[in-house]
Amino acid sequence: MEENQFTSLTVPSDYFQQYQSSQQYPEVQHVAPYPSMDRYTEGPMDEPVMTELSVHRDPVLYQEPFYQLGPFYPPTPVKKKRGRPPKQQTEDGETHEEEDEVEAAKKAKRALNRFNGMSVADVMAKTLPDVITYNLDILIIGINPGLLSAYKGHHYPNPGNHFKCLFLSGLTDQQLNYMHDQSLPEKYSIGFTNMVERTTPGSKDLSKEIREGGRQLLEKLQKYKPLIAAFNGKIYEIFCKETFGVKAKNLEFGLQPYKIPETETVCYLMPSSSPRCAQFPRAQDKVHFYIKLKELRDQMKGLAPGHEVVETQYSFDLQLAKDAKRIAIKEEQLDP
Repeated sequence: MEENQFTSLTVPSDYFQQYQSSQQYPEVQHVAPYPSMDRYTEGPMDEPVMTELSVHRDPVLYQEPFYQLGPFYPPTPVKKKRGRPPKQQTEDGETHEEEDEVEAAKKAKRALNRFNGMSVADVMAKTLPDVITYNLDILIIGINPGLLSAYKGHHYPNPGNHFKCLFLSGLTDQQLNYMHDQSLPEKYSIGFTNMVERTTPGSKDLSKEIREGGRQLLEKLQKYKPLIAAFNGKIYEIFCKETFGVKAKNLEFGLQPYKIPETETVCYLMPSSSPRCAQFPRAQDKVHFYIKLKELRDQMKGLAPGHEVVETQYSFDLQLAKDAKRIAIKEEQLDP
């Protein structure tokens, strides 16, 4: 049968060794055919059985060697920007107006809850009456009423306010809160007033009316004639420029060199009682100035000899501070 003509194929030994070497060294891509195998036949076949016998392998791609030119430095992490993330924009470049409306509705609801259903505009329409009478020992002067003060009708109702220094310095014989402000003139000869009567969310919302408020404050001081006009914060700088025509530079806390015209009222500058006061963030940092205020009052009234106030040594108890902070947080939750 023609099908059984080729039963075996004999390969020369030299070529077989050459084939084995190509397996051991794969970088050899092609092995040249053995020269005597051009027409190798077996039997009566006249056609060439094998014209070329090659070992075909996939070519090895050449790769550039990796050279480390210097020390390896890890990539510098990108510093995240602080603050609120930018608003995401849609493909058309429009901001998510629906999300903005929801956020605005939440803010409005919080404002209503804060003032028991009253809007901010309604609270701003309210005014805060002065706590004042004639011939007070100390008249404490603020810049203008805040929203919470106007809503509650009392001076400095924020639970974090540092008017506890009145008690810590000995100006009062018991710890008081904002509900006692009306009783201060009669019991301790201390009163409250503001340079500007208009209620605003913050002092930055005031404009030229500060100057007009300074003139009105001067008339009020000349009328009621307190012994000491104690300025709560650096609003004295504006008052000094408008009243005395002097631009105060490098203001220092304590007794000031000018008196109110046509009176014997002296001016005293003390740090702001707000807990946001960056220079004196804690109440214990401000007690010293209240002690000096008490010493000045006693000296002017002839109750104590004039002498320099001795620096007070303060101790700090971490556990008491934590307890006070926890109580303040509870008070803010109950009375935001």
